[in-house]
Amino acid sequence: MEFVKSGFVHVYTGNGKGKTTAAFGMALRAAASGMHVFIGQFIKGMEYGEMKIAQLMSNVVLEQFGRGCFIHKTPSPEDFRLAREGLVRSEDILSGGSYDLVILDEIFIAHFFGLISSSEILNLMNMRSEGTELVLTGRKAPQEIIDRADLVTEMVEIKHYYARGVQARKGIEF
Repeated sequence: MEFVKSGFVHVYTGNGKGKTTAAFGMALRAAASGMHVFIGQFIKGMEYGEMKIAQLMSNVVLEQFGRGCFIHKTPSPEDFRLAREGLVRSEDILSGGSYDLVILDEIFIAHFFGLISSSEILNLMNMRSEGTELVLTGRKAPQEIIDRADLVTEMVEIKHYYARGVQARKGIEF
């Protein structure tokens, strides 16, 4: 079977659970089909279960551009520096054309905290190689990105066990 070189842009956003999970599901499917996958995680710098995908599949590269989650804090100069490095790395990856699928996880949270601008994200979308599929994830996707994307899925929280005090579980939430 031949790969279709479509090069669409996907956005997974919203307050519901499943944005990163959906993106990693696509990464797994693509990698199992022989495609080359790059995953860049903005904000994140901790050990998550999904990081092992790169150890299990040689055609997947995963890099983190953060030092941990600061959702309830103010970003530090180090957070800005790491996001800048992630942006430059993402530009190199997208313009290089070596990857069939590029996932930029939590890029919209980096945007929300002012680490990356909408114009920089639009630039990433424009610079990707013709056949590169691009997936952007995170809460609070800016409208201008939604307008330009080919596929937008909003995860809506209807009910969540966190409300009952259930903490994040290894292998399920991280």
